[in-house]
Amino acid sequence: MTLIKSISGIRGTIGGKTGDNLTPLDTVKFAAAYGTWLKKESGKKKLKVVVGRDARISGRMIQDLTMNTLTGLGIDVIDLGLSTTPTVEIAVPLENADGGIILTASHNPKQWNALKLLNSKGEFLDGEAGAEILKIAESEGFEFSEVDDLGEISTIEDYIDRHIEEVLKLKLVDADKVAKANLKVAVDAVNSTGGIAIPALLKKMGVEVIELYCDPNGHFPHNPEPLKEHLTDICELVKKEKADFGIVVDPDVDRLAFIDEKGEMFGEEYTLVACADYVLSKTPGNTVSNLSSSRALRDITKRHNGNYEASAVGEVNVVQLMKDNKAIIGGEGNGGIIYPESHYGRDSLVGTALFLTHLAEKGKKVSEIRNEYPAYFMSKNKIQLTPDLDVDGVLKAVEKRHSEEEISTVDGVKIDFPENWVHLRKSNTEPIIRIYTEAKSQQEADDLAQKMIREIESIIA
Repeated sequence: MTLIKSISGIRGTIGGKTGDNLTPLDTVKFAAAYGTWLKKESGKKKLKVVVGRDARISGRMIQDLTMNTLTGLGIDVIDLGLSTTPTVEIAVPLENADGGIILTASHNPKQWNALKLLNSKGEFLDGEAGAEILKIAESEGFEFSEVDDLGEISTIEDYIDRHIEEVLKLKLVDADKVAKANLKVAVDAVNSTGGIAIPALLKKMGVEVIELYCDPNGHFPHNPEPLKEHLTDICELVKKEKADFGIVVDPDVDRLAFIDEKGEMFGEEYTLVACADYVLSKTPGNTVSNLSSSRALRDITKRHNGNYEASAVGEVNVVQLMKDNKAIIGGEGNGGIIYPESHYGRDSLVGTALFLTHLAEKGKKVSEIRNEYPAYFMSKNKIQLTPDLDVDGVLKAVEKRHSEEEISTVDGVKIDFPENWVHLRKSNTEPIIRIYTEAKSQQEADDLAQKMIREIESIIA
């Protein structure tokens, strides 16, 4: 059982001992730390925080603990109930709130839950704010409100519907064009809140929906990370129902993957590529993804005469570089679409609506659209190290060995070779180096990864 405290929030397994897992006491302590930081940061006498959750079995318990802790600090709470991460993100500025909390462990299995923290813009906190909240939590320097100053909880039950309306208002989303295309789409929402949001969006756009695991009961029927090995059921369903394609989301609906009409993976990396291709064709501009994302986005951006930049891994880093680079679309290769015209957060509803419009406009099959993009293949590996090893020293040695290549040290070491790349990152929680490679064939990507593992082993020896 595990409790992981980081600058982006607190994540852990339900049950067990306090301090080792996400117990009720740990939930209260961290919610109190966030509320205390928010009061200090805003300087306002009365604050308002939006709170929503995915459909995890522990969600109601964790949400009640969180909301009542905030009201104990004198903070008013808007309860969205069953929601999605992007829904909470758009609700914060729409409700003029001072912050937001999403109760979700994203793609982790059902025994996990987490508190994800937002600022007044509905964006994830930066490292400095996260570190301050961790410090407050450790010191337990909380001061709760007296009885006449307690906060109040109000409920808004239709925010997913409001979110859908916001998506349909986007200039590059054309529901009429999609409706005329007479599309049939299968949806796997892993029995979480995507089962509410995605079918509702599709129906609003005139799409026939085939639902698979769309009952938001929190009992995930398969590993909730939207990877090929977990998605055999929807791949079969798409073929059986002769659907135009399939949509898969993770439990909090910020990761989006597609299945083509043949029941084959479109590729999580290519979700962003396809959406960016459509957006750039209408509104030329710049793009951003992280250093571990596919080179295909760079190629598509250049094709549209835009500028591509790569950030350190982590949504907050992608968002900051998007702002700095004035990017019109960006995200992460795990199927996370960030479209600033809507908001600065990964949003599967926005990604779905953009892709549907792209598909309807192209008048092609999903597999045909995929074949229009550069073909790259990734390999993801790791090498175990001893705890006493100087990992930074190892990465420095790798950097020195390849000093003649194009190198980035923004986040670990990324080496861009002419035909492929390798990205080495050390873990913050265990003694390993993660090794990501990409090349023009799977064999080449795997071979490059093994070559880098041997090189690291020779440095350590």
